[in-house]
Order: sequence, then structure tokens, then C-alpha cells
Amino acid sequence: MAASILIADDDAVARRLVENMVQKCGYETVVVDSGDAAIAALTIPDGPAIDAVILDLVMPGLDGMGVLAKIREAGLSVPVIVQTAHGGIDNVISAMRAGAADFVVKPVGVERLQVSLRNALNTSALKGELQRIRHSREGRLTFSDIITRSEAMTGVMRAAQKAANSAIPVLIEGESGVGKEMFARAIHGTGERKAKPFVAVNCGAIPDNLVESILFGHEKGAFTGATERHTGKFVEAHGGTLFLDEVSELPLTAQVKLLRALQEGAVESVGGRKPLKVDVRIISATNRKLLERVKQGHFREDLFYRLHVLPLTIPSLRARREDIPHLLRHFIARFAAEENRPITGISGEAVAHLAQLDWPGNIRQLENAVYRAVVMSDGDQLGLGDFPLLASQAHPITDIPTAPLLLEPAATPSLVSGNEIPIAPLPAVGTLSMLTTTGDVRPLEDMENEIIRFAISHYRGQMSEVARRLKIGRSTLYRKLDEAGVPGHGGKSGEETH
Repeated sequence: MAASILIADDDAVARRLVENMVQKCGYETVVVDSGDAAIAALTIPDGPAIDAVILDLVMPGLDGMGVLAKIREAGLSVPVIVQTAHGGIDNVISAMRAGAADFVVKPVGVERLQVSLRNALNTSALKGELQRIRHSREGRLTFSDIITRSEAMTGVMRAAQKAANSAIPVLIEGESGVGKEMFARAIHGTGERKAKPFVAVNCGAIPDNLVESILFGHEKGAFTGATERHTGKFVEAHGGTLFLDEVSELPLTAQVKLLRALQEGAVESVGGRKPLKVDVRIISATNRKLLERVKQGHFREDLFYRLHVLPLTIPSLRARREDIPHLLRHFIARFAAEENRPITGISGEAVAHLAQLDWPGNIRQLENAVYRAVVMSDGDQLGLGDFPLLASQAHPITDIPTAPLLLEPAATPSLVSGNEIPIAPLPAVGTLSMLTTTGDVRPLEDMENEIIRFAISHYRGQMSEVARRLKIGRSTLYRKLDEAGVPGHGGKSGEETH
């Protein structure tokens, strides 16, 4: 999914011209005809995410300056590019002081607009990454800090946001690297305990003989080497949240004591004489199916039901490939700033290739791949050659065979912004054969699959647009892709069930 740009202009002709230019640059568009409509599009609950705004300053009703003021009042961080036919210095100064990211004069050229959008999006991505890091360190991470546009994440996000307002125990399941701890921090940072400690424990990294000491604490002299008193993670998290990562790796002896602590709301340190009352909210996580561990006898069933009150399963990155371009933009902005490298973006070819990979290490693997590419790149834009370890891992969609019936697409955009997401190279012309090599009429299913492949190529992998143009639902589209065995789309049909 490409970045989404909101265009607000009361002039229908100007609106259409800007919309065409933005789409030519490889972005998706949302178009409104007034300042009030722009604010509504930016603030509507569950509305489409907006990455940047192109705003006309002179409009009836709520004008551009008024929109900028309301954006600031609402605390929105979306970058705004203002445009007007009156390019006086006073207008420029006023718009910039009001929070605009850039200023263009009508009629703006496509090259100027492309540069302005790219710079605004890159700057916004860097600000978002810096804010995310700061919030994580301060324990104030929220769901707005989680980068996702995927429908596969909608149900998980909604359930997690509801859970944040209670003390219900949450069990987060998902493959390694999908961001389980970030979800846990977002639940904590959104709830009533956000001002209290968030304490994370990796249960799989603790030696068996130290689990009880680390979780519940120990008294001085309780065992050899206990030279001083240790309070333990439960006491450290008093009033806040205790995050038990890889909880499935806890030894059975520690599971017994953990169950007792959860039941009684108190912990007894190793060598201690009386239990100590604690008030903690438990969020646990595992990259295994915990119920399977119970069936295998490696995890206590009674503890399982204590932790498994509200289960959340975070989809793998291959099940939400539309998030990859947005993650790429944020990671590139962050690492380019950290490493002081002049990287301005990534080629459409590289984005298309990376979006087709399975990413067994999920977001963590993608992040590390971008880190390496930024450090090792010799140019100012990342290309496929900057990912040599991944270059041979994807299989593009097969070429569309020639045929008598022509499907004539629009011309391929001449400008590539780094935000295009072509799933396969755009053909100059598409064709559909009605007959087999033996002269028989081809099966309808074969021709349907070929049309779907062509549509994906033509609309550069923008699956919402593909489904809309083919007049079918997204779930139907993904089901047909899975049935046809289209490479790079495994698991997509499952994402529609969330």
C-alpha cells in the first residue's frame, strides 16, 4: 500500500490536476473540497490513514490557515504542504509558523510536488521514529506508535485497545520478531497504569536455578552468592505492568509459584518468611502455541487459564505485506539519521521485491536488512542491489502471455518516488488468449486468474484498488490468489478473517 495523500481544494479543476500528479508520483489519494471536510477526514474514527496533506490556503468557510490551526489543536502530526495562487512572503511566513511542512505556488509542477511530498514523508517518518523511541524509553508507547495499515491487524488492535482500559490478563502470541513487546508496551502506555513501571522479563533467558530469585526476589544469605537482598521483578512492577516474555519457557517449579502469586496477589521471596502483597497487571507473550505446550506436559493447565484470559495473536509480516512499504520508510529515515547517511528513499523495484519475501524473522529481520543496506549503500537511494542477501529469495509473478484480446492500461508513470509498490514490472500492453494451443476455449478460471494477475501488475500491487476495479471484495481477491497459487501472496486470505 502506497502512502495516502489528502488533497483539500475548493477548485474542482485544480483538485483534479493535483490528484493526477500525486497518483503519477505513485501515491494514493483522498480528495475533499473544503477545510471542514479535510478536518473530518483527518479525525474520523477508523477512517483511512493519511500520510500527508496538500492544502489550499484560500477556501470558503474554513480556510487553509484555519485547517492548520485545527490540526495543531488536535495534536495531529501529519505533514502539510500548503498551496495558493498568491505566493507572497507574508503567506509563506504565516503558513510555516502555523506548522506547514512546505509551500508551493499554483500551478505547481509535478517534479516540484514530488520532491515536496518525498521530503515531507521522509521528515514525518523520522519524527515518528524519534517519537517512538522516546515513548518506548519513557514507558509512554501507545497504539499510535505501532506502524500498520493492514486489515489483518485491525481486530488485534481493537481488542488490545479495549484491554488497555482494564486489568485483564493478556496473552500475546505470535512468531518471533512480530512486535509482541511493543504491543505489550502500547497496552501499558494507553491504560491507567501508564505512569507506573513497565517491567519486562525474558523468561527464556533466565537460568532455571535463578528464575524464582529474579521473579520473586531473595533475602540476603538465602543461597550461596546472595550477598544482599533483591526485591524481584514482581515488586519492581508494583502498581504497573509485568511483561513475561517467552512465558512458555518457564520451568514447571517456577510455574507453580507464579500461579500462586497470581491467585493470591502476593509473592514470597526466596528465604523470606512472609508473603508481600503486590499489585501488578500481567501481560505474557510466547512465540509458541501455549495450548500445545500444555498438551505436551510442559506447561501447567491451571496457569494457562490464568494467563489465557484475553489471547491476542499478532499476524506475521508475510500476512500483512501492505505494511512493508511503511515500515521501510520509517526504518530508512531512522537509520539514515543515526548513521548520518544521505539516503532519500528506496526504488520501486526494491520495495516490490521486499514485499514478496516471506520474512521468517518478521519485522526484526526487515529492520536489520534495512540497517545493513543503509550502512553499506553507496548512493542516495536504496536499490535491490543493496539487499544482496535477499535478492534471490522472491519469485515474481509470471509474465502474462500474449493474446488476441487487448487490455490497454494507462501509460506507466515516468516518475518513481520510492513509494511505488509494483508487484511485477508494468507491461506496456496486456493480452488475453481465448483459446488453448489445441483450439479449444480456455477454462473460465484460467482466464480469470490471468486477469487478476494483470490487474495486480497494472495497479502496482495496490490490492484495495485491484479489488475495487475488478468489483470484487478483498477477501474474495485474496482467496482467488491463494487458490491460483500466486507467489508472494500466501496467507492473505487468512488476514481477512480478523
